[in-house]
Amino acid sequence: MIDLPLMLAFIAAASLLTVTPGVDTAIVLRTATLETRRQAVLAGAGICLGCLAWGMAVSLGLGALLQASELGYTVVKFAGAAYLIWLGSRLVFKPRASFDVGGATAASARGQAFWRGLLTNLLNPKIGVFYVTFLPQFVPLGADVAVYSFFLACLHVLLTLAWFAVLIAATIPLAKLLRSPGLTKALDRVTGGVLVAFGVRLATSTAP
Repeated sequence: MIDLPLMLAFIAAASLLTVTPGVDTAIVLRTATLETRRQAVLAGAGICLGCLAWGMAVSLGLGALLQASELGYTVVKFAGAAYLIWLGSRLVFKPRASFDVGGATAASARGQAFWRGLLTNLLNPKIGVFYVTFLPQFVPLGADVAVYSFFLACLHVLLTLAWFAVLIAATIPLAKLLRSPGLTKALDRVTGGVLVAFGVRLATSTAP
């Protein structure tokens, strides 16, 4: 059962939330600019898989449990904040002067890009709480709330993938220019600062 006006309202709201700058956008932009398009795609895939995992958790009731459990929320929150601050601090204090990979190193970097995106979302309890509070508003009367909520989460992931594709495509013409040593260091530090800021913000936030 699909309510078309409600579905269009969800797509509009989810699209606005997707393009709002955040840690996911920062990770994909930096990866696309300083590394390779394939690594950026893998980072985006990791982020989206994290969203799907939270969508599944919400459909199973785990998101509501996390919202109700102050201890559970706090544990996941501080784990996520620590990860973002650690990741950002590495970029701030140890920025690279260049990016040049080959062979096994390139394969390792691709794996790191995927896990970086995945862990960023899995360790952010606000995504689960956001799905719990946001998705039910767009579930039609008479529909199975769990199943339809997961369907909406999947739709949100598709919108996110489309946005990441736009971001990655936009960086391609400037990629060589932006890989110059000075800009590489600057972009690493800016991205690192953004990640640290989001980590601090997550650590000091309260459950909705």
